[in-house]
Parts: sequence; C-alpha cells; structure tokens
Amino acid sequence: MIRTLIWFIYFWGSLLYLGPQLYKANRMDADEQMRFADKMARKWSMSLLNLAGCEVNVLGGEKIPDDRAVLYVCNHQSNFDIPLMIAYMPKTKGFMAKIETLKLPMVRSWMKHMRCVFMDRSDMRKQVKSISEGIKILKDGQSLVLFPEGTRSPDGELGEFKAGGLKLATKSGATIVPVTINHSKEIMKKGSLLIRPAKVTLTVNDPIEITDEMNRDTITLTESIKSIIESALER
Repeated sequence: MIRTLIWFIYFWGSLLYLGPQLYKANRMDADEQMRFADKMARKWSMSLLNLAGCEVNVLGGEKIPDDRAVLYVCNHQSNFDIPLMIAYMPKTKGFMAKIETLKLPMVRSWMKHMRCVFMDRSDMRKQVKSISEGIKILKDGQSLVLFPEGTRSPDGELGEFKAGGLKLATKSGATIVPVTINHSKEIMKKGSLLIRPAKVTLTVNDPIEITDEMNRDTITLTESIKSIIESALER
C-alpha cells in the first residue's frame, strides 16, 4: 500500500515538475516536439517503472528495423504496458489511445506532442478518421503502438483482436512488429489500483512486411498476428 501511495504522489507531482518542460515543448515546431516529448516520456516512464519495482527483460530487440517507422502490435495486460513500450522499445512513437485519455491534464498534452491518435469507440465515423490520421503519421515516419484487444485483459489471456487497427499497416505499408508482453498484469491488475513489484518480459517477435494479400485480407492477418503474440505468452 505504501508503494502505491508513493507511486501516485510521484506520478502527479512529477507531471507538475515537468510543467516548464511542457511549456518549452509547446514553443517548438512539430518535429522538435515529437523528439523532445519522446525523450522526456522515456525518462518519466523509466522512473515510474523503477518506482513500481518493475524488472524488465527484452527478448529479440535486435529484430526491430532501424531504418523506418513500424507499427508495434501488442497484447494488453496492464496500464503499465504504455510506459513499458515507451521506455524499452526503440524509435519515437505515439499510441492509438482511447479518447478517454484526453481527460488527463498534462498527460494529454505530452501525448499530443508524441503524435498519439485518440479513438472514439462509440462513433464509427470518428474511428475511421482516427485510422486515417494514424496512417498519415506512419507514412510521415513516426512509429505507432496498437493494442488490438482494445482493453486490458483481466487474467492475461488474449481477448479478441479487432481487425480495423491493422489497416494502419496495410494502408501505410509500415512493417508490423508483434510484441508479446508477459506478466505486466502483476504490477497493477485490471480493476485495482494496488501496485506490486513484478518481473516483466517483452518478447519482440519476427517483423511482418505488408503484402498485397494482407491488404486484401485484414482478418486473416489479424488472426495470424494474434497467434504469433500468443505463441510467446507465458501462462
């Protein structure tokens, strides 16, 4: 309980402390903002993970292409999956995020500078618009992170992968990098605010280059990626 209390005090206190850096970012052009926000987010995410007592092991990181933007596709076990991906995956990157995150003061500003895309699941037309925005971001050379389950798994088992998000890759041509996140649910379980130390493994699976066939059959591609991520899932 004490760890949890300290963590939340630090979370909001550090955001206030970073206020001057946010003011600095607001005065930069878009590309500078993106790089600066990524740098600050990495440091902040690492501090949050360390304070939570999280030990992280990355497997297969050398597989990630270093010469182009990628779409990271991951399973989703915990709110800590976001700082894990920020801190331990290379490249500047934004997230396909639910629109509710816009309610978080200061966090939303940093997310906008990172070129995150906010999805409104209650409005199909807005979802299509968000996917189009994400496609443009990938074509512009900024990587993105997608959680195709759309929500956290309460028990670590994979939920349904929604095919729509994979259009980010099929329409932009961006390489897909499937990432399996193991044991992040132990840090903070869904439905609980209690934070516990945990050993987390991020397994980078073989990248997938987009083909014309994948563009025609997004559903098959989605199931294939789900199987790849599931193959490295520890139970």
